[in-house]
Amino acid sequence: MRRLIGSLTLVMLLLAAFGCEKKVSEKEYFDMAQQYMEQHNYEKAVEYFQKVYNDYPNGLLSSKALFMTGFINANYLQDFEKARESYSLFIEKYPDHELAKDAKFELDLMGKSPDELPFMKELEDQTGADSTGQSGGAAQ
Repeated sequence: MRRLIGSLTLVMLLLAAFGCEKKVSEKEYFDMAQQYMEQHNYEKAVEYFQKVYNDYPNGLLSSKALFMTGFINANYLQDFEKARESYSLFIEKYPDHELAKDAKFELDLMGKSPDELPFMKELEDQTGADSTGQSGGAAQ
């Protein structure tokens, strides 16, 4: 009987120890993600922004974390498929968010070269210069 009580006590102590493990807050995950960005460790930054979004889906920072996963994947990791997924989900979940227009803009221009950007074409048409800055006139 003493052995059973001792075993149960040990199990309860282990459960208490693991159950008391401090949960990382939304802000702490977000801050870690930003630190990884500053260190140019973009894979880890995405991992921690995803933790914010997955662990705190209704949190104050979850929308920005989801946007940042798209932004990093598109602009640093060149993983356009993952970026499209993040931006599309962002627009679907947060259509009125202040970053929704930015997400749409990123989706529209993702993977395009500077020559393909609409505002560069407009500038070229207005100035008569090609994308290299050369005049469209005849060579002298």
